[in-house]
Amino acid sequence: MLRVGPLGACALCRSLVNGSKGKAKSPLQKLHLVSRSVHYHRPGLKLQRPALGAATHQYSSLSRVALRKTKLLTVKHGLQLQRHFWVARLASRLLKLRYLVLGSAVGGGYTAKKTYDQWRDMLPDLSEYKWIVPDFVWELDEHIDFDKFSRALPDAEDLAKLLPDFEKLGESFSFLKGLFSTGPAGETALKVTSNPSFENDKQYKKSDREKADQLQEELLRTQLKYQRILERLEKENKELRKLVLQKDDKGIHQRNVKKSLIDMYSEVLDILSDYDANYNTQDHLPRVIVVGDQSAGKTSVLEMIAQARIFPRGSGEMMTRSPVKVTLSEGPHHVAMFKDSSREFDLTKEEDLAALRHEIEIRMRKSVKDGQTVSAETISLSVKGPGLQRMVLVDLPGIISTVTAGMAADTKETIFSISKAYMLNPNAIILCIQDGSVDAERSIVTDLVSQMDPQGKRTIFVLTKVDLAEKNVASPNRIQQIIEGKLFPMKALGYFAVVTGKGNSSESIDSIKDYEEEFFQASKLVKTGMLKAHQVTTRNLSLAVSDCFWKMVRESVEQQADAFKATRFNLETEWKNNYPRLRELDRNELFEKAKNEILDEVISLSQVTPKHWEAILQRTLWERVSTHVIENIYLPAAQTVNAGTFNTTVDIKLKQWTDKQLPHKAVEVAWDTLQEEFSRFMTEQKGKEHDDIFDKLKEAVKEESIKRHKWNEQAEDSLRVIQHNALEDRSISDKQQWDAAIHFMEETLQSRLKDTDSVIYDMVGPDWKERWLYWTTRNTEQVIRSETKAELEKMIKVNEDHPAYLASDEVTTVRKNLESRGVEVDPVLIKDTWHQVFRRHFLKSALGHCNLCRRGFYYYQRHFVDSELECNDVVLFWRIQRMLAITANTLRQQLTNTEVRRLEKNVKEVLEDFAEDYDKKVNLLTGKRVQLAEDLKKVREIQEKLEAFIEALHQEK
Repeated sequence: MLRVGPLGACALCRSLVNGSKGKAKSPLQKLHLVSRSVHYHRPGLKLQRPALGAATHQYSSLSRVALRKTKLLTVKHGLQLQRHFWVARLASRLLKLRYLVLGSAVGGGYTAKKTYDQWRDMLPDLSEYKWIVPDFVWELDEHIDFDKFSRALPDAEDLAKLLPDFEKLGESFSFLKGLFSTGPAGETALKVTSNPSFENDKQYKKSDREKADQLQEELLRTQLKYQRILERLEKENKELRKLVLQKDDKGIHQRNVKKSLIDMYSEVLDILSDYDANYNTQDHLPRVIVVGDQSAGKTSVLEMIAQARIFPRGSGEMMTRSPVKVTLSEGPHHVAMFKDSSREFDLTKEEDLAALRHEIEIRMRKSVKDGQTVSAETISLSVKGPGLQRMVLVDLPGIISTVTAGMAADTKETIFSISKAYMLNPNAIILCIQDGSVDAERSIVTDLVSQMDPQGKRTIFVLTKVDLAEKNVASPNRIQQIIEGKLFPMKALGYFAVVTGKGNSSESIDSIKDYEEEFFQASKLVKTGMLKAHQVTTRNLSLAVSDCFWKMVRESVEQQADAFKATRFNLETEWKNNYPRLRELDRNELFEKAKNEILDEVISLSQVTPKHWEAILQRTLWERVSTHVIENIYLPAAQTVNAGTFNTTVDIKLKQWTDKQLPHKAVEVAWDTLQEEFSRFMTEQKGKEHDDIFDKLKEAVKEESIKRHKWNEQAEDSLRVIQHNALEDRSISDKQQWDAAIHFMEETLQSRLKDTDSVIYDMVGPDWKERWLYWTTRNTEQVIRSETKAELEKMIKVNEDHPAYLASDEVTTVRKNLESRGVEVDPVLIKDTWHQVFRRHFLKSALGHCNLCRRGFYYYQRHFVDSELECNDVVLFWRIQRMLAITANTLRQQLTNTEVRRLEKNVKEVLEDFAEDYDKKVNLLTGKRVQLAEDLKKVREIQEKLEAFIEALHQEK
């Protein structure tokens, strides 16, 4: 055993103390081993390209390192009664102290290395997410001076100043130093107390706990400090990316900008939204479905992810009335655009934001049918901006528990059915929003989500309004139970807590972000470890949702492409079997084909010959006005006593007719004639080329075009003058015109006589021959009218020049004669029967006179001087005939020169309107053939776009 003298021992002590004081500590050596692991640096380390798409977390995902409790050496205190070996015992104690110091140094170094390895192993494997960051990000080093950024970062000494003073941890060794002291006689002795106190141990334990809490707070502040530095760098990076994208837009690099992946994927979803849901093929492509109770904060979360207040708001009122599909992508400018519109809304301007919210609200209300509150029609919106995570989200109407006043009775069931329809998609990511400020037991959406996704393999749970929850909830552990899903019968991939503002609708997105960061910095939920750093803030939520979305897309998109490929094969086989000789024309292509046929048929109107137009117009016009001419002009004038009175009556009545009725009636006839000819061309079958699938569309176009067409109002005024001049002319130039007038008059009178005989036959019934041959009988009224007719005919035979009206005494005479034969008759019946009897007598007399006038042209030329024959009625019919011919010619010119062209223009406008109205085309072009072609076209388009998307996805890998 080594023995050392008193002087040697003292020298050893002094050398140990002097040696410890002579060593200078570097700044990193002063730090705790955890701090030294943070500042670990390899000289000459070259910046490597990180894994593509590595998700950047705002808060460190590293777990807190558990503090090691240092157990102080227990020293037994007491006085030595015997001092024979005090030098040896002192030396042995000093040797133990040396081994303790050396062992602590070696153990500390090993612990530091092990801690660093643990931290490095805890970092997530980010190689799976390299597809998130676009390729041009790694080309930024050509445009950005990264050395300048590295020089701007703080060095190790500055960072050491930011870290907590871990040197205080060594204060526990001062206790060991205080155990030794140098006495007045130069002897080294232990400072001991005769009675060790238990209160000192409590004090030491309390001091350790306070120091541990202090270290935890300092570590959190350090994380937040680094987070601010990271955010600053990200902001600078965002500005640089914006500049690069702007340069690309201006064509500085002279390269073709390809459509982004998310835009390609969104196009596929838009086509699927228009696809017939009744067909066998179902949409199983991923999208993020945002569901939650009404006023749970769904829209606010979506706005925070989109970084703009784009949705309409209302205090306690249902604002989301239909699903809204929002496609988020990265771009140089923060803009929004609807799928069916070319207008861009600048989301950095408040007026554009207000206009966008107003437009969304209008579209929602238009999509809701009468008597309903919500609609299943999807509104498609794309939002682009710097730093936005690429994904597709669908905001659904909020789940309600009670139907309130003003809502349809089936509103609750409709919202449930819409939500279930989206969540039944096995590849849809369910973003379940829960209001943290209300009792968890009042939630409805969690039950629905747990039914749709009982294993929680595609559900992300989000707790909103955490600031109100922390303020109002008495037990903070309850919030932790909500976050961990212990209060709900549902499971989820992840749980997040967010704050989306203070409840003020005028707050900006930046102010909400600042408030959210400040809240979680001071929140006890984070400090006490109830919430991890990566579980808070909407930024971390958007990163996690985007990662999950793209992972689901990569896993399912190829399977969906194969499903659509099989559907396409089935549809093509069905078409070949049913329509082997027809092209696969969808509804739009069929509409274009029908449009060309209709326009060709309208042009055919201009090829109608003038002779055909005038013949139709003249015949139709006479059919319309003949009754008025006979009843109101010719018959009253024929009752006059001489030719002068006849001509005067005719002139007066013709003038009145021309001024009031004739022009309007002529225009009406022309318009009806144009419609009939147009309809004839539209409905005329053209042999084998006729396709009956267009009949319904052609009929609708014809009706709408005719409804819109209006005849030129000035045509009546000009036509009135022409007709008046034609009727004023009485000069018949040749015998041919005279014979034509007689023929026209004869045809007219014979036609009227035939109609009159038919009326009389209906009045009196069959005669005795028909009754005897066909065994028919007369009814009582017919018997009375037959007796009355016979009595009136006797009166006409007595006086063939009898006037057109019966006198009262004549009516009485007829009635008494009939009563004498036992026939009771009413005076009204007598007058009614007389009208038809006299009419037939007059027409027969007029036809006889017409036959006499065939040789009266010579007397007409001499103005019927020295002649008993007067043919003024022939002149009247010639005037009418000439007016009809001139009117027909005028109307024909107006038709061919003006109205046909205007009708063609109307048809084009109607076709253009129908082309823009999809519902019209669906209603007018129907049938199995149309639907099969429509499905085939959409499935092909979806498959091609999916294949292009998959190819681009592999290239980005």
